[in-house]
Amino acid sequence: MADTEQAKAAVNTDESTTQTSSPQPTTLTANDDASSTATTSSLPPLSPTEFKIYNRLAEQMKYFHDHFVGMWTILYTACVNSRRPQNMSLKQFLDEGLRLVRYLESHHSIEETHLYPILAKKMPQFKAGKSNKLLRQHELIHEGMDQLHEYILMCKSREVDLELSVLKEKMDTWGEVLMKHLDDEVKELEAETMRKYWTLEEMRAIPI
Repeated sequence: MADTEQAKAAVNTDESTTQTSSPQPTTLTANDDASSTATTSSLPPLSPTEFKIYNRLAEQMKYFHDHFVGMWTILYTACVNSRRPQNMSLKQFLDEGLRLVRYLESHHSIEETHLYPILAKKMPQFKAGKSNKLLRQHELIHEGMDQLHEYILMCKSREVDLELSVLKEKMDTWGEVLMKHLDDEVKELEAETMRKYWTLEEMRAIPI
């Protein structure tokens, strides 16, 4: 619990200096630890082919993130409107919530086991530790997601009846940090950031 509270405080500190009202891309600031890398303004423009290579990870990440946002939106819109989508049974609706939880868990596990360690070789923002903003966001997402998961399972087992107002409460505890994380992660992988740390050959060799 102490680690979670520290994580919440750290994320709140980050967010107090960065205004975020939606999961739309925000302006990336230069990484303080990247003093040995060239700044974007000092680098020549990328050709379309070079941009595609450098932007590959961002595009792949956004593809997955868009699916998560789509599932989240189905659930949250139902909560706001106080009714399920007309084309979804109760079982289908609850299963959609379980899929969101399962996909996010799998996605974060792959990132932390495979992608982040590769990127951390050159990018300080992906190194393991309490200073890693993206990992702190993972912690907060999973804390809220676990509560959502538990509630949906109780609804599926008919221990309790589904109440969309309660479901909304379970989603509100981590929705903001989820959307900020999805935006932050893609931004860190965009071409203008990646080119500061990696050569084209190295980008081609990243096995993701």
